[in-house]
Amino acid sequence: MVKIKAFKGIRPPKEFAKEVAARPYDVLNSQEAKAEAGEKSLLHITKPEIDFDPIIDEHSQQAYDKAVENFRKWKERGWLVQDPKDMYYVYAQTMDGRTQYGLVAACHFEDYMEGRIKKHELTRPDKEVDRMIHIRIQNANIEPVFFAYPAHQEMDEIISNVVKSKEPEYDFVAEDGFGHHFWVIDDDATVKRITEIFASIPALYVADGHHRTAAAARVGLEKKNANPNHRGDEEYNYFLAVIFPDNQLKIIDYNRVVKDLNGLTSEQFLEKLREGFVVEEKGTEIYKPEKLHNFSMYLDGKWYSLTAKPGTYDDNDPIGVLDVTILSNLVLDPILDIKDLRTSKRIDFVGGIRGLGELKKRVDSGEMKVAFALYPVSMKQLIDIADTGNIMPPKTTWFEPKLRSGLVIHSLED
Repeated sequence: MVKIKAFKGIRPPKEFAKEVAARPYDVLNSQEAKAEAGEKSLLHITKPEIDFDPIIDEHSQQAYDKAVENFRKWKERGWLVQDPKDMYYVYAQTMDGRTQYGLVAACHFEDYMEGRIKKHELTRPDKEVDRMIHIRIQNANIEPVFFAYPAHQEMDEIISNVVKSKEPEYDFVAEDGFGHHFWVIDDDATVKRITEIFASIPALYVADGHHRTAAAARVGLEKKNANPNHRGDEEYNYFLAVIFPDNQLKIIDYNRVVKDLNGLTSEQFLEKLREGFVVEEKGTEIYKPEKLHNFSMYLDGKWYSLTAKPGTYDDNDPIGVLDVTILSNLVLDPILDIKDLRTSKRIDFVGGIRGLGELKKRVDSGEMKVAFALYPVSMKQLIDIADTGNIMPPKTTWFEPKLRSGLVIHSLED
């Protein structure tokens, strides 16, 4: 059973929310962040290297010092203000006419360490260390992680009642067209009940933010070990998350582009594909995969449907059923000689938010030779993998919209 708590959020006054809110640190490079950041943007805190001209190394001590200075300034200027009491918050996002409603809460690091917050991806130690530094220097979780929980009827009703009975604290459409809506839950009885409900929920699932989650948990453990009078209820035991019911989340496709055909002609490549797939030429109009185990391929100005033949995959294996596994086992590894998706320089990955037109563009430009579009992974597949202790192959899931950072921050100070 998981442990969550309400907390005294640090957040912008209503009139500054849209200006402070920013895209997550890891979806923008430094140049993009510099171009995007307005005067009050949280990017000055999450990507402080942009305050220098020319932009400096984001991992330098100078950049870390600037992050601390900016966080202090934002509070001094009243762009970020701490709430007076422990509260939960509702954060909803609207994309393509669909809205998902998440609970903003503080989660306990021991739930991650002991496997009640379940992951489906491997993390890289260097990325964990970078995020740990940011948490340590600020003594706060500046950006939230994105979790899912098994949908719970009473929680749905509580959130619905909050949304219907109160005006949103923040309500704006960001420049990417996605809507962001935010409510405060300050009723003590409701706060108490939410905490009780989650104490009966067996697990949470990391949807997006594996490195931030691991880093936050490791900082919590560090602080525990450094405190001889540790009790377990100190604020540093907790980190910032937005938790969505699993039945409201939608994973979108995560596609692949490859630089070359490993010395094969297009005809030879197509011939080898026919060993594992039913290959159908679809012409010049974009073709989107229709179901699991059906792939779209773009090669030499034409789209193809590739349907994996029965016997080439294992639907009873949580990893073997994944289309990313099938593509690696039947195409990337044996035909194209791409063994490690994490290190190969011959493959790149394109989030489905960019559309299949982006795949066509990358190939038509000559930068890439062939593109593959995959049917999206389901939340059930993700949960099955996390529950069985398995790890998804790299670049399998893409969640959209991303959480905006800066709507609320969690301080580790009691």
